[in-house]
Amino acid sequence: MHVIVPFAAPLSEAGRAVMRGLQWPQLARQLALADLGPPEGADEWSLNTPAEQALAAALDWPAADGLVPMARLQARADGLALDARALALLTPVHWHLGTEQVSMGDPAALQLDETASRAVYGLVAPLFTSEGFELLHGAPGRWYLRHDSLATLPTASLDRAIGRNVDGWLGAQREARLLRRLQNEVQMLLHEHPWNAERERRGLPTVNSVWISGTGPALPLDAPPPLLEERLRTAALSEDWAAWSATWRLLDAELGTRPWTQLTLCGERGARTFTREPLAGWRGRLRQRALAWRRVPVAVLLEAL
Repeated sequence: MHVIVPFAAPLSEAGRAVMRGLQWPQLARQLALADLGPPEGADEWSLNTPAEQALAAALDWPAADGLVPMARLQARADGLALDARALALLTPVHWHLGTEQVSMGDPAALQLDETASRAVYGLVAPLFTSEGFELLHGAPGRWYLRHDSLATLPTASLDRAIGRNVDGWLGAQREARLLRRLQNEVQMLLHEHPWNAERERRGLPTVNSVWISGTGPALPLDAPPPLLEERLRTAALSEDWAAWSATWRLLDAELGTRPWTQLTLCGERGARTFTREPLAGWRGRLRQRALAWRRVPVAVLLEAL
């Protein structure tokens, strides 16, 4: 089992201060019996997160930045039929207009159920289909675009843009201009729309834009994907470091006993993969004894991510 843990290390100083006070007794014990791979990833400005890059490597996908086809992987999980055309995730979102920037909230806060998702999907769909895109509804709040042009159009991961100024993550390529225009048309359509007005009356965030991500070529999905352990995600994106540290304590206990063979810990700048060999038989016992003295400084390792 290959387990990938996104948001294992925060980037903000507040989060790092909390991390320095944590202990990982079970994880440190297990990592002492594993081999550490080379640093992975690039920096915090890559379009794909280190977790997505690690997933691409595990699936033997070429990992050009912004072209890790996460939409294809998610569409299969949603039960959609795949073909040779490329896909993109089309996510309904709420953009907050501040005094100096426009930031994006976590789409989970929209609380879209099946009825609400299909209602706004029906409003938005004609804008895209009129330009030759096929639009698919995968799940509440998770839609897909299908078009050959999406195979070579780099896009920023949703997790890169949440809570940040969206201007830094919007594509500037010539090929992205059509999608930027359609994004603007979605915003104009939904601005003060009665459907959104009803949401405001109920105290819910409005849906006032969409985010396009997960583009890339229609790569094969023959190998089973690694397990994405995403329980740290929500707390990290909302910078709730008390909840993040509490979740890490639970994960430490679980990862110490889970039968993983590879474990990839991911921050926002990079990732490191540990590989653990089976320890059955007398050779395994000898290896375990030989490595038992090792102590892996988990906090130091995570600081580098």
